[in-house]
Amino acid sequence: MARPSVDTILRDARIVSSAAVREGSIAIAEGRIVEIGPDGAMPAAREEIGLDGATVIPGAIDVHVHLRDPGFPHKEDWATGTAAAACGGVTTVFDMPNTNPPTSSVAAVRDKIARAEEVAHVDFGVYGNVCDTNLDALEPMIAAGAVAFKIYMGSENTLVPAPSDDTILSALEIFGRHGLRTTVHAENQSILAGRGRRLKAAGRSDAAAHLEQHIDLAEVEAIGRVALFSRAAGAPVHIAHVSSAQSLPVLAAAKRDGTDLSCETCPHYVTLSVADGARLGDNFMRVKPPVRGPEHRAPLRRALFGGAIDVLSTDHAPHRPEEKTRPSIWDCAPGFPGVETSMRLMLTAVASGELTLGRYVEMAAEAPARLFGLAPRKGHIDVGSDADIVVLDLARHNRIDAALLHSRGNATPFHGIETIGLPVRTMVRGRTVMCEGRIVSAASGACVRGRD
Repeated sequence: MARPSVDTILRDARIVSSAAVREGSIAIAEGRIVEIGPDGAMPAAREEIGLDGATVIPGAIDVHVHLRDPGFPHKEDWATGTAAAACGGVTTVFDMPNTNPPTSSVAAVRDKIARAEEVAHVDFGVYGNVCDTNLDALEPMIAAGAVAFKIYMGSENTLVPAPSDDTILSALEIFGRHGLRTTVHAENQSILAGRGRRLKAAGRSDAAAHLEQHIDLAEVEAIGRVALFSRAAGAPVHIAHVSSAQSLPVLAAAKRDGTDLSCETCPHYVTLSVADGARLGDNFMRVKPPVRGPEHRAPLRRALFGGAIDVLSTDHAPHRPEEKTRPSIWDCAPGFPGVETSMRLMLTAVASGELTLGRYVEMAAEAPARLFGLAPRKGHIDVGSDADIVVLDLARHNRIDAALLHSRGNATPFHGIETIGLPVRTMVRGRTVMCEGRIVSAASGACVRGRD
């Protein structure tokens, strides 16, 4: 009896995971990988893609993006942001709740999922926000489809004000019962607010004032505090955008003490320092928490590449160029777009020998899938997994050009940087979404939940 045909076969691939490199072909049916093996053993297929030994990896999972919809469409929306993600080799994104309105209610969760389902090019999860007035809504928000929750321990954004410690602990107790990992912006709110008031009262509006407000201690203290809360509540936590080398021993100690704690950093913290202000403009560099002095970059880079930092995210926060170049630092929008450039920057480190491709797969795909309950469906190239696959050209030289980015807010600090290595095809559940930098299929992204 003839074997049933499949939808697609990727022929002659070099398949990279954190554990091994395999040679073989990949058969895909109904969006999932159904067979991996020698090319001659593959079934018939309606579509065949010859790779001639090209390297393939699982699509990146970015658990920290701001796609700005609803509320700020001049910066980004679900169509432009997920197109940028696909072009950057990212096949799943988790969107943060600091939109307008914020994602702090069942209605807001449902609305954001509905918006994304219409136009998203990649799969997505929606974060719920934790605030002092919505503890009773948290479990209904889980039922409505929130993939995880965000706690802003330090926030100057009135849409997502920092909750009290009692609210934080109570929320973690709820999430602990559901096995949900909670992402935390770890900065001490009192320190940020007090220093910010004093700096502004003194007439300071220079870029250095932003660094003086967001001192290392604000991050270090908040990490230690939320680690205590995590242990008390029995709830896993994920520390967002680690920016300071001073935080590394605190993170390591929490893990040694048995805290179910993971952490991430972003390309701008391991690639840039305040010295890049000479190239970009000092105010352009504003992000929360800040890009710090060059003494932080190398330790953070070693920690990420070596595994002490678990996850690479981007904190994709797109803004228009004019929003990044205002004369007062307090008026400059914080953050940068990242989903389209992150993989290219890391592949450049692979090309130099500083980073292994297997470790990149672990920190960008396998670890986020495992930590947020998506594995083995996401983050892996294995039989039964979603066919979220990225084909790489590891030798491709290119230069990042802000004008060519798909994000509406394209003010990137990486403009002009030469990269080696490029994602040339992105597949989401077996469907080719991006080929050679172009979106080639209609929007078909789907909402993911870690408990599916």
